[in-house]
Amino acid sequence: MTAFAFPRSALTRRAALAMAAAFALAGCTNLGGGTPPAATGDIHVMTSGGFTAAYNELRPGFERSTGRSVKTAYGASMGNASDSIPSRLGRNEPADVVILARPALDALVAQGKVVAGSQVDLVRSSIGFAVRKGAPKPDIGTVDALKRTLLAAPSIAYSASASGTYYETELLKKLGIEDQVKPKSKRILSERVGTVVARGDAALGLQQVSELLPIEGIDYIGPLPAEVQRVTVFSAGVATASKQPEAARQLIRYLNAPAAAPTIAKTGLEPMSAR
Repeated sequence: MTAFAFPRSALTRRAALAMAAAFALAGCTNLGGGTPPAATGDIHVMTSGGFTAAYNELRPGFERSTGRSVKTAYGASMGNASDSIPSRLGRNEPADVVILARPALDALVAQGKVVAGSQVDLVRSSIGFAVRKGAPKPDIGTVDALKRTLLAAPSIAYSASASGTYYETELLKKLGIEDQVKPKSKRILSERVGTVVARGDAALGLQQVSELLPIEGIDYIGPLPAEVQRVTVFSAGVATASKQPEAARQLIRYLNAPAAAPTIAKTGLEPMSAR
């Protein structure tokens, strides 16, 4: 049977059109913008708890659109716990992207652990309270109500990261109840505050709202009153030890793209790209 032959020029045009269509489709799946890099290796991310819920929702889309696998390590923005981000970087664990509270990120830049100028602000995060599921929800709607609730609580859990640092070094002093409340407050290392509250090891828990909402077995009460609220900006940067800095920057663009904002907002954070 004789094969039907296209003229050579027609084949060239068809091949060019097919290639252009393929590139266009790839571009549509690249939420972060730009041409996806070749999938030549894993991207290593270290992220703190405040951005974890949003990150876990967004990561699979990035992997699908780029063909890259993203490996993740979780830890606190600050502190000397063995799994905190500063401790992990100090042990030279692999990292391309780090996501943590902006002051802690800037400290890592000063230490030479993160590339200067690579910082990108992703979200604003507020602090809130939770109790064990089904327990009475105390009033924290005003500063006076918050003081009464903290004084009455038999035990309080707070994080070892940004929200907990604010609680133990500033908030209790502002409220004038440090001497009465701090002795019954417990700093939680390497675990979510909500998990501690859910199993009954603390009556009241304080942490970033985005870290409380995903925890089963607790009831979220609400945020700190505006007068004493501490909003933390969580940001991403490229690790100086990154072996794939361009891929790291692409992931950061993806996380900060306007199309990511609705997913981020669902987790109790305010996306900076929407401001």
